[in-house]
Amino acid sequence: MAVRPEFEHPRKAFGLAARDASGLLSPFNFSRRETGEKDVRFKVMYCGICHTDLHMLKNDWGISAYPLVPGHEIAGVVTEVGSKVEKFKVGDKVGVGYMVGSCRSCQSCSDDLENQCSEQIFTSGSKYVDGTMTHGGYSDSMVADEHFVVRIPDALPLDVAAPLLCAGITVYSPLRYFGLDKRGLHVGVVGLGGLGHMAVKFAKAFGAKVTVISTSPNKKKEAIEHLGADSFIVSREPDQMQAAMGTLDGIIDTVSAQHPLGPLIGLLKSNGKLVLLGAPEKPQELPVIPLLVGRKMVAGSSVGGLKETQDMVDFAAKHNVKPDIEVIPVDYVNTAMERLLKADVKYRFVIDIGNTLEPTTS
Repeated sequence: MAVRPEFEHPRKAFGLAARDASGLLSPFNFSRRETGEKDVRFKVMYCGICHTDLHMLKNDWGISAYPLVPGHEIAGVVTEVGSKVEKFKVGDKVGVGYMVGSCRSCQSCSDDLENQCSEQIFTSGSKYVDGTMTHGGYSDSMVADEHFVVRIPDALPLDVAAPLLCAGITVYSPLRYFGLDKRGLHVGVVGLGGLGHMAVKFAKAFGAKVTVISTSPNKKKEAIEHLGADSFIVSREPDQMQAAMGTLDGIIDTVSAQHPLGPLIGLLKSNGKLVLLGAPEKPQELPVIPLLVGRKMVAGSSVGGLKETQDMVDFAAKHNVKPDIEVIPVDYVNTAMERLLKADVKYRFVIDIGNTLEPTTS
């Protein structure tokens, strides 16, 4: 007989969970493990809402297990550390992102690319090493091995730090890896949502010229006047696309919906790079001849390793790179999910866990 979630571990916890593929979130009593010798326990203050949360809640990918406590953009304050923890102390501002475990021994882990480990353990809805399911940050407390905990600099408020732990690293990593972090380069950003607006901000912080590429003409003013983009292309306007042919050193494509890649490849200079961050439900068509002629590249990227995530957070603090957020109370979360489904947010919902979720006694 299965053990009820509130009795799996010694420490009581409380949060929000979906019980089925309706995705409806409701109060949920569960439990967290004791603080191990390398563990950091912290009070969750804020948790960002990622589109992945919505996919997992509704089992869009067929991998969800219920009850499901989502949330992998988690920021809070340390309340307890294990006896062998070296990097953190009680009172530190910390965060946890997309993963809470990996094998720590493969080549990817050795190269600080835990996000590419075949045995990575996701922060929510994944099986942990003890056989129990991981529960995410829509909850009052969190515990994780210190290797998977990120230090939040004092210059970053916790509410704006939370989305950096997924949206931030997801765009920062490809900008760095593919060499699009050099001053004077011309970088395109496709899509102006949670990921796209962060790509604009990081690319500008690196010193690049940034062009936003969108199907929505009404986003032009926002992109240029508010986010600091240098130019804007409506991808449905052939004249605008033609005028920009061969002008971009690289493109960060954040769109998950089906969309043609050929016109985007056409915008690249020779040796240019189109990096896909979205995950369409169906395979994309890829025209090969334009790649051959211009020695162009189409690549993909997903989050980043822990070392790079810490580098990203430190860079964001130093250069004042902050996501645009809408802070919401816990009782608004289901409404926020409905709005997220309609892309009705600028640009990231962040749940005020610390002030609006009734904590439990641990």
